[in-house]
Amino acid sequence: MGTIADQRVGRGARPPITPAPVISRIARVRAGRPALLWWGWACALFPLYATVSARRQALVRTTGYDLGIFEQAVRAYAHLDAPVAPLRGDGFNLLGDHFHPVLAVLAPLYRLAPSPYTLLLAQAALLALAVVPLARQATRVIGRRAAHVVALGYGLSWGIASAVGFDFHEVCFAVPLVSWALEALARRNWRRALAWAAPLLLVKEDLGLTLAAIGAYVAWRGPRRLGLAALALGLVGSALTFTVVLPFFNPSGGYAHAANLAPAHHAPLVTLLLAPLDAVRPEVKATTLVLVFAPAALIALRSPLALVAVPTLGWRMLSANAFHWGTAFHYSAVLMPIVFAALIDALRPYAAAGDPLARRHVRASLATVAAVTLVLVPSFPLAQLAHRSTWRTDPHVLAVRDILRRVPDGASVAASNRLAPQLTSRATVVLFPTFPVEGKLYSTDRAIPRPTAQWIAYDRRPPRSWPYPPGAWPYPAERQEREYALALARYGYVPVAQADGVSLLRRRT
Repeated sequence: MGTIADQRVGRGARPPITPAPVISRIARVRAGRPALLWWGWACALFPLYATVSARRQALVRTTGYDLGIFEQAVRAYAHLDAPVAPLRGDGFNLLGDHFHPVLAVLAPLYRLAPSPYTLLLAQAALLALAVVPLARQATRVIGRRAAHVVALGYGLSWGIASAVGFDFHEVCFAVPLVSWALEALARRNWRRALAWAAPLLLVKEDLGLTLAAIGAYVAWRGPRRLGLAALALGLVGSALTFTVVLPFFNPSGGYAHAANLAPAHHAPLVTLLLAPLDAVRPEVKATTLVLVFAPAALIALRSPLALVAVPTLGWRMLSANAFHWGTAFHYSAVLMPIVFAALIDALRPYAAAGDPLARRHVRASLATVAAVTLVLVPSFPLAQLAHRSTWRTDPHVLAVRDILRRVPDGASVAASNRLAPQLTSRATVVLFPTFPVEGKLYSTDRAIPRPTAQWIAYDRRPPRSWPYPPGAWPYPAERQEREYALALARYGYVPVAQADGVSLLRRRT
């Protein structure tokens, strides 16, 4: 009896030999196919995110606070200047607001294409890239089909959608860094995990706490000294940023957002004791805590990797700023890679078991993840692509474009919040009416100083735009109208153009 191969090709005959170059090509194809999965998802998510952001800018739905402010900082970096943002205050160095020197990375791109779209497209690319390590790890641990579900869950998650649907923010740099760091943690590549996490110190002041959490995980599961060193680096880095770096750059000499850290109760001990209760009340906080892990069907809570989310959730739920408590804005973006990395880790033992019951558990879990993802999509900004209004340019937008074209390049302009990012790439822009006053972000009952810009671009009918309700900002409409009337009657401005609630004034020379 010959071998099976002999029988297939004839007794005594030798099996055909595949040439080495062909074997090499086959190996490369097989090795490359999984990579097509995760890079394919990144390529698919990028245009999705970019379209949402770009249409918001085209429809005058973006804001000076925050897209305009970030563009002013990046524009300054592109010209090798300090990141001064006039929208944030006269001569205000934005490193005194939040510590995000990573923005300088965008300077070369902005120099080539000076436009708010440069920031929005960069954000879309960074958020899309974060799917790569998640899908790659899911492929290794639970299989290729499961990786598609994980990529879908992350890509359409409400935390990422909320970031895409509100301007540009520095946190977009943190999302892929955290994603790659957690992949390395899951593979027990401790040094690589910390190498990915260390740059978080340059993204935002609170992210040193996330680095500390990753260091604590390494100290627990891996080399203790290395983990404790990273833990110390994260804690000390954040502490120095809060107490030394931010006050150094801030004109007032303090931390601009110190009001958010005010104790919830008069006595420090009472504040500490009641912190667990304060973290879940009012009701919106508890809702957000559930929704953070809902995209992973709460299964991520089984994994210790979920603990990396504690620093971000902690400061948000204990903040005095109500904006931090909910699901709007960009605050949850950095949590999404943590949630899905923890999901993969939680399903790992079931996928490795291989018995029918374990396989059923994995399939049921992934089906639930997909179902929750699809149920949540209509409530968040990615659903805007299905709205007819997203693809229609209404008369108000046409009026804005026509009127703002009359503002010359290089001019100084006091603009309404929605008009500001339409001008920041070619003009020096401040807010109209003047805000903040004397650097006080959270005080709008102060006397408003007269405008000094050459032009005033005022929109009394700002379009509705998620997550803000319709209406004027930062002052009530009546007060803004009063300041507009004063500009005409007392401050020496004359009307140049007006249409559909948009007015352009020029100061007499």
